[in-house]
Amino acid sequence: MSDASAPTPRPRMPLLLRLLPIGACLLVLGCAGPRAPQPVGDYGPPVLTAEQSSGVAIHALGLVGTPYRYGGNTPEGGFDCSGLIGYVYRNSTGQATPRTVARMAAFGRPVPASDLRSGDLVLFGASTPSHAGIYVGAGQFVHAPSTGGEVRLDRLDGIYWSRQPMQARRL
Repeated sequence: MSDASAPTPRPRMPLLLRLLPIGACLLVLGCAGPRAPQPVGDYGPPVLTAEQSSGVAIHALGLVGTPYRYGGNTPEGGFDCSGLIGYVYRNSTGQATPRTVARMAAFGRPVPASDLRSGDLVLFGASTPSHAGIYVGAGQFVHAPSTGGEVRLDRLDGIYWSRQPMQARRL
């Protein structure tokens, strides 16, 4: 007697093929979900060690007297303020910094003026900073001030700089 009414066994699909549609749905749902919030303005490299910060300050002091040149970023060609900062950080720590002062304002971590330490950036200007230097301690900073000038050491509490809106960043 033949068993014609019994169902014919279907070939079993491997487990991986049966789970594939579920995995694809989970992947699509995971990619469509909300993204983690990105930090605003507080991004950048880890904070430098005290030794690295000191090295930055010493290197900056060694460049005092170098001629100012708009767009300059070497001792041979001269410096503008952001070129000076980039050169010093790159050669002292290997750390690249933004090329413009406006971008430096969002680089590293903000530091209250009361907590400044050697190697911190000081940025001057109201809403968007237009000038920057490297704090070297004792209320002083090194910067490349303007056309016709030279890289120099100035005091934060001097007549001109004390009247400028200032912020500080630590790299």
